[in-house]
Amino acid sequence: MDGGLRMGTSAGRWVLAGAVAGSSLASLDATVVNVALARIGADFGADFADLQWITNGYTLPLAAFILLGGVLGDMFGRRRIFIIGTVWFALASALCGASVSTGMLIAARALQGVGAALLIPESLAILSATFVGTDRGRAIGAWSGLGGVATAVGPFLGGWLVEINWRLVFWINLPVAAVVVAIAWRHVPETGGGSGPKARIDLLGVATVVVALSALTYAATTAGQRGWDTPVIVVALVGLLASIVFVWIERRTDHPLVRLELFANRVFAATNLVTVFIYAALSLFFFLLVLQLQVVSGWTPLRAGTSLLPVTVLMLLLSARSGALAERIGPRPLMTAGSLLAAAGFAFAMRIGPAADYLLDVLPAVVLLGLGLAGVVAPLTSAVLGAAPREQAGAASGINNAVARSAGLLAIAIVPAAAGLSGAGVSDMAAVDSGFDFSMRVGIGLLLVAAATSWFGVGRVVPEEKGLQDPSAPQRLPVHLHSCCPLSAPALHPSPPSAS
Repeated sequence: MDGGLRMGTSAGRWVLAGAVAGSSLASLDATVVNVALARIGADFGADFADLQWITNGYTLPLAAFILLGGVLGDMFGRRRIFIIGTVWFALASALCGASVSTGMLIAARALQGVGAALLIPESLAILSATFVGTDRGRAIGAWSGLGGVATAVGPFLGGWLVEINWRLVFWINLPVAAVVVAIAWRHVPETGGGSGPKARIDLLGVATVVVALSALTYAATTAGQRGWDTPVIVVALVGLLASIVFVWIERRTDHPLVRLELFANRVFAATNLVTVFIYAALSLFFFLLVLQLQVVSGWTPLRAGTSLLPVTVLMLLLSARSGALAERIGPRPLMTAGSLLAAAGFAFAMRIGPAADYLLDVLPAVVLLGLGLAGVVAPLTSAVLGAAPREQAGAASGINNAVARSAGLLAIAIVPAAAGLSGAGVSDMAAVDSGFDFSMRVGIGLLLVAAATSWFGVGRVVPEEKGLQDPSAPQRLPVHLHSCCPLSAPALHPSPPSAS
């Protein structure tokens, strides 16, 4: 049922401000922490495997629990879960900033990931539930665009804070979270959790996906340090077995965490496969580039972080146009061309070394990558949503988001380990340089496979244009209203409210 808020009113502006600030709180963290990794490693005397865990300690619970976060909002109230997630995230951020060892930081980052999994889906669900239908698209478009601006300034902000003290990257979240909670408590109406049929939690599904991702991430990272000894192999087998059990559970439960029937659609399955390749490559790029620039090229954190700005600016300027074009001509050509452009960006990045020049080496790489991502991400979202029934748009978008985060998680665990980085010291210039080159080659391969999968696996037009959707079903928000910079995962999309 439509909410009663309108854009341009005081109440509408407050709700939009709270949603934007909340989602930006979590999305910024994904970009600014990468800039701080070199300083964190130097302060704690960490090896490269510790940096992998500092990153994946956040991504793992976020990927595992983000679908559950949406269900909890439906059950107990979206504002309530949004506030709980924000407070949880803030307290975990305080622990991150106060960490005295890598172990403490990794544990605090895991708590941050849980908070983000509660916070991120509710920020969008609140807008979908509170604005009237005629203004909902405008509200979500504004949320997307303003969130994109926040993401764009993230690397610059992160670099500036790290120049002062890397702990500020985490402590800056505290005043922002306080503002978010104050706005939500005073101005955001409660939705969900009321009368009517209650959602049910797929506890077995949640447990098995956590075991699967944790075991596979641990095995891949640890194997890079000590090889595939018996304990590591056993943990890897546990992860594979948990993955199989997860699929078995989801096929049989009447309240699945993941609606596997959506994968029966060839376009949906192919597009999620493209998502795996794209976001695995992207995670490698953003994890390793700022380390390469600081450790090997000798750049300051501020200069290294700012070097990424063209990627987010190009995505912010072009993603909406790319999404609109995809809804007219279909996503296949744009996804294919975008993947190839991004691969060219990775190839240029291989020029970055000890004497890297921004204009000659770094700028061409990030511009090509930004153009490629602007071409591929919005059409990818269009393909996912076009392949799913309109009433399941939220579920399809959530699955695609979780797939992307899981792909990034496993890529950061596997590829640096395969490159021999896991046992290296953070200040080992030769190892970091060699590992960066190896990872860029892997990224090129992933993006070329993404291009091929896009061309041969995705249809010529969006399935919706073929008349596969029920005209009486709720209308979904057009993708061209999303002008965000989804560097960690594709933008979430709300399920249309029922017409009742």
